[in-house]
Amino acid sequence: MNQEEIFKSLFTLDVNGHTEKKKSGNTTLTYLSWAWAWSEVKRLYPEATYEILKFENNLPYVYDENTGYMVFTKVTIGKLTHEMWLPVMDGANKAMKNQPYTYQVKEYKNKQWTGNYIEKNVEAATMFDVNKTIMRCLVKNLAMFGLGLYIYAGEDLPEMPSATKEQIEELKALFEEAAALKNRAPKTFENQVLAYFQYGGKLEDVNETMYEQIKKYTESGIEQMKAAKENNEK
Repeated sequence: MNQEEIFKSLFTLDVNGHTEKKKSGNTTLTYLSWAWAWSEVKRLYPEATYEILKFENNLPYVYDENTGYMVFTKVTIGKLTHEMWLPVMDGANKAMKNQPYTYQVKEYKNKQWTGNYIEKNVEAATMFDVNKTIMRCLVKNLAMFGLGLYIYAGEDLPEMPSATKEQIEELKALFEEAAALKNRAPKTFENQVLAYFQYGGKLEDVNETMYEQIKKYTESGIEQMKAAKENNEK
């Protein structure tokens, strides 16, 4: 497992079905579910680990009166480790501190500045805010390995080169071999494999990364079934 393989595998995954959008002013932000992100990484790389960095008094953040709170995470996949950090912010992306504070913004009417300013409030941060930020930081950390990185780049979909006809035929041959071992129809086995990978399209439309994952999964299954059959015949 090398860095390029890890990045390619995670970057080309379509994560759009596991995101939510939140509008803040004129900006719409996209958030990826941390639970899905971590489970997907663990499914592909079971040895992956993450760490929430802790500081004075074993607290999972650092705090500065002028700038606010900051949390940090560290993720390791194989021999590769990336660190990430994220400030604790409110819904308007303003830094939260240990006391409420106000700031001024321009007042607009009919998209025209009135020449006046209005005050906005930022509530004091709570441990709920800190915890929520830690999990968002973890997702951002995983993006450094490729997962959902295209979202941060402002793209709608990741780059997905299609599998070749030869690769599709190779998968079909593996399905036939596996189906024969399980006494099932090849198409039934194919549907079960695609469902395992939560893929709703046609086999002919999978991308290269999906092809590699399906191939590895099916080959592993064939080896296990052959080993089980040999043990039963002894």
